[in-house]
Amino acid sequence: MNSDKIKKGIERTPHRSLLYATGVSKKSMDRPFIGIASSFTDLVPGHVMMRDLERQIEKGIHSGGGQAFIFGTPAVCDGIAMGHSGMKYSLPSRDLIADCVETMASAHQLDGLVLLTNCDKITPGMLIAALRLNIPSIIVTAGPMLDGSCKCEKLSMIKGTFEAIGRYMNGEITEERLIEMEEESCPSAGSCQGLYTANTMACLVETMGMSLPNCATTSTVSAKKRQIAFESGMAIVDMVKNDVKPLNIVTKDSLRNAIIMDLALGGSTNSTLHLLGIAAAGGIDLGLKDFEELSGKVHQLIKLDPSGTYTMTDFHNAGGISGAIKTLYKHCPEFKNTKNVIGNTVEEIAEKAWVNEEVVKPFDKPLTQTAGLGVLYGNLSPEGCVIKVAGVDSSCFEFEGTAKCYNSEELATEAIQNDEIKAGDVVVIRYEGPQGGPGMREMLAPTSLIVGKGLGKSVALITDGRFSGGTRGLCIGHICPEASQGGLIGLIKDGDKIRIDINKKELTLLVDEKEIEQRKKDFVMPEPKETKGYLAKYARSVKSANLGAISG
Repeated sequence: MNSDKIKKGIERTPHRSLLYATGVSKKSMDRPFIGIASSFTDLVPGHVMMRDLERQIEKGIHSGGGQAFIFGTPAVCDGIAMGHSGMKYSLPSRDLIADCVETMASAHQLDGLVLLTNCDKITPGMLIAALRLNIPSIIVTAGPMLDGSCKCEKLSMIKGTFEAIGRYMNGEITEERLIEMEEESCPSAGSCQGLYTANTMACLVETMGMSLPNCATTSTVSAKKRQIAFESGMAIVDMVKNDVKPLNIVTKDSLRNAIIMDLALGGSTNSTLHLLGIAAAGGIDLGLKDFEELSGKVHQLIKLDPSGTYTMTDFHNAGGISGAIKTLYKHCPEFKNTKNVIGNTVEEIAEKAWVNEEVVKPFDKPLTQTAGLGVLYGNLSPEGCVIKVAGVDSSCFEFEGTAKCYNSEELATEAIQNDEIKAGDVVVIRYEGPQGGPGMREMLAPTSLIVGKGLGKSVALITDGRFSGGTRGLCIGHICPEASQGGLIGLIKDGDKIRIDINKKELTLLVDEKEIEQRKKDFVMPEPKETKGYLAKYARSVKSANLGAISG
């Protein structure tokens, strides 16, 4: 065992003495040492319940014959960090979390890990660490919160708060109603109810086999989640004994299965960043080309909030990921028969699964003839950009509009609030990419205002930043190269025409090539927004979004 390096031999007398000081018994010294990487914090609703789940995991580890050690990692709530400078830290925290887990596990020579996570960047950060370390690891995603409800109206965090602000500004609801929705939209601990980034990543982790069946969709406040936590603790001890490592589970096939699931569900566009970052950590050849290829073979089978009315609770009751696997595996040749951490094959999961086809549509009777996510190219994004097709009305698949340019999210949000954005406009938000932001902020505030003001079908938004999984409408992000790397998005001027064609997968600036060349000659790069601290360091090392925005 790895832990023999800190507990075996006469020369490890000091080490054993220090371990005894933590409460490890002499008998337990021979057991596998299992770390519980917990992202518990009182600041994040998706994580406030983790003290109980830590106990359940710990019980499972000890029941299985291991010795548990809990340590913490950072956790950022994207919702609370949204719309101000705090969001710059969200994506960089993914790498910080990976570094923390790697550091603790390597410094103390742990034999295995249970990764207790939930929200947007924590889950991929922990999985990146697991692949770097390649020691037996299992992920427990804490699960979604209960659905909100007020006066018989079903609420979710996005529709009940962010989009409700736009409805209030548009005169559709009163301030009293807005306050009622604010108080009832998030009624329990857990990740937000829709298929936003946290739940998207939980679904993809289960699909690729790194968590137990039903983990992704089981509510955080349910008894079943406590059972899954306990069973995960038991399972990790067996995984250590059988030397089941992350790179046995996370392969190109299992990652492509995750992409297929993502396309079928219409998950968050952030999944492209995270799956590419995860692949890079494991040395696996995966790129936007895989998303592009598979998007032509998979249609959308379910629409979850914010694109539809179903929530994660509805998806769970309809069969969850196991039910979706049943639908995909039997009809999609690209969906491969991989294994999960406890040895279940996709075929075995599909055979046992039940699915409600009223909610998760049959493969040959999809909701749409397009995948839930799309990759666009063109002169504005020669290295690719992404759009949540699931959140776009089909009448907008071909759109041509007039550019209105803003060099920060704040300036764009102010313009939308002040009714400066009209039907037919294309809002351009730049210098918000991984390097230029730095940190590649999510643009949920401006996109929600656009929808809330009734402009969701008549206004587009493009950015080198990114979007929350809660974004819907004609919103294109991850434009590469970004403005701070000389991308064409930095040369757009107010009044330019921009064409978006989702059917042809194109994003085009309709400006003469000679004019573009002249603009390149005249262009002066703005000064960096951050010159000290973590963000400045991140900006110096981060790679482009089409490479997963990995740093280092």
